[in-house]
Amino acid sequence: MSQDDKKLRAPRNRTITVSADEISWYSKNLFRLSGYTQPKDIENRTINQDLFEILDWLPDAFVDLLFIDPPYNLTKSFNKTHFQQRPLDEYTEWFESWFPRLLRILKPTASIYICADWQSSSAVHLVAQKYLIVRNRITWEREKGRGAKMNWKNCSEDIWFCTVSDKYFFNVEAVKIKRRVIAPYTDPNGNPKDWERTENGNFRLTYPSNIWTDLTVPFWSMPENTDHPTQKPEKLLAKIILASSSPGDLVFDPFLGSGTTSVVAKKFGRKYVGVEIDLTYCCLTEKRLAIVEYDKSIQGYSDGVFWERNTYQKHTLTGKKEPSNLPLFSPEVER
Repeated sequence: MSQDDKKLRAPRNRTITVSADEISWYSKNLFRLSGYTQPKDIENRTINQDLFEILDWLPDAFVDLLFIDPPYNLTKSFNKTHFQQRPLDEYTEWFESWFPRLLRILKPTASIYICADWQSSSAVHLVAQKYLIVRNRITWEREKGRGAKMNWKNCSEDIWFCTVSDKYFFNVEAVKIKRRVIAPYTDPNGNPKDWERTENGNFRLTYPSNIWTDLTVPFWSMPENTDHPTQKPEKLLAKIILASSSPGDLVFDPFLGSGTTSVVAKKFGRKYVGVEIDLTYCCLTEKRLAIVEYDKSIQGYSDGVFWERNTYQKHTLTGKKEPSNLPLFSPEVER
């Protein structure tokens, strides 16, 4: 049964879904490994397999940026895949059972970002510091979450930023945030100090910190939204990809989900490889990659800067008109 058959969508709902026909079509483009492979064979591809079955078949030292969004230590279902919460020491053991094996795919200059919630963050940190240089812990506000009468509302997640060595790439200029100026100080001549006047208000470019409060978790009216239960915002991946990779670099995601990492990598001219066990999510990824052919925009990012959440911004469009019906994937479309 396709996603369209499961839910009745409101007229303004922009959630990306795949029909049975689209699953049949997009699945033709998915890749499967049957043994050790070369980087050129899997570049810009979605691998529809269990990561743990193909881990040792991946090429050596071909990844510039590794983004890992593993199952958190929660009882959660991902379509047909189910993850059961376990004691923290068992989750730590599970994470370490595969994490070191993945690291051989990294270049010596690679950067790694590992997602976690508060229940799995300490385990990720303990394991990561054994094998990598841990540079920072990013905490981002999800702004969603259920209220709790006897506890604090859970609305944040962590991302551990690590590198293989002391030689790594980080472009801070690409990830500055444009914020409204609250105190518009001027020099004796009335000129702005480190800020600019615009017709839409006064703004300042600021250095990014490890606290991210400018993200919006995808929801039904956003064009990037899917039915994946833990989908990361494109803006989140945009920050990571722009900061820790260059055009032409390869970005790898071993738990791809509905494809946000590959989609954002393609929007910014990076190569990508993603692994996802679920067929429907793989086909969602391929559909979203097809959309990139006419829409490379990122909500919350335009004119080369990131904007605060809910701040006015001039949207930069591709100039291509969105078709009324998304075309099915064609192998002739440049990937």
